[in-house]
Amino acid sequence: MNLRHLEVFRHVMQTGSVRGAAAILRISDAAASKLLSTAERRMGLVLFERTRGRLVPTPEARRLYEDVEQLWGRVERIETLIHSLAQPAGGTLHLASSPSFGVTVLPQAATRLLADMPDLTINVDLMIPHLLLQNLVEGVSDVGISFNPRQHPSLEIIERMHCSLVCVMPATHALASRKLIRAADLPGHAVVSFPLARDYGLSDEALFGRHSDKIARRLNVRSGQTACWFSLAGVGLAIVDAATVAGAAFPNLVIRPYRCDAKVEILLLRHRDRPLSRAAAEFCASFVCTWDELSQTVP
Repeated sequence: MNLRHLEVFRHVMQTGSVRGAAAILRISDAAASKLLSTAERRMGLVLFERTRGRLVPTPEARRLYEDVEQLWGRVERIETLIHSLAQPAGGTLHLASSPSFGVTVLPQAATRLLADMPDLTINVDLMIPHLLLQNLVEGVSDVGISFNPRQHPSLEIIERMHCSLVCVMPATHALASRKLIRAADLPGHAVVSFPLARDYGLSDEALFGRHSDKIARRLNVRSGQTACWFSLAGVGLAIVDAATVAGAAFPNLVIRPYRCDAKVEILLLRHRDRPLSRAAAEFCASFVCTWDELSQTVP
């Protein structure tokens, strides 16, 4: 006995007749009747009493129908899953991202993707580096977006993009008139510090060089966005990645290029043993395109 036999039985139970089952299955009455007879013979059960041209389910048929309905619920869920896997516009995409991308780059990339895939659901988690890597390693997230993360043997790089560093400050700041900022300009000015810089491979030596001991780090925060908000409040200037301020995310801050030895890259990551779904691959393409556009808005 196979699923086709159970399917005929199910529709006969639902419609009360072989003709009704045949109409749903789009087969002839004779073909439906033959399938039902074969099902009864192979089961060794009498499923219906033939009374005055009507099919009356036996107690065995009613008991069997309960389990067949449960089975069919699972079959339909499998069909839905297969459809979502075969159709790139459906399914769910799980993203883990460094907070810097949560202001403009990631929202715009996701919006662009959702316009092309209206049935797609995207789950986004903004995370600090070690949690982001953990999510990818454990398979919780499909794609990770991060700066210069620590290497992990289970992860591989999908795309690699350059990202500059910038110095942000209120328009009233003493350095706002400069065309670019160097570490030599920072002594004597309060700086909002980003302690997670080391997790992204940015050392004090690379950021500030020989001026590191002379720089007054008055406030420590956990993300580039937070640094921008405190700078806007007047605490001091801040050095952040360009992704944080791309697309005029902080229009009331003056943004100047920051020249130093630190090299920053944006990396799209995945687990090396989990190939990208179609939605994940489309997201990566959307993110690269969005970054190419938004990076042009940063001085």
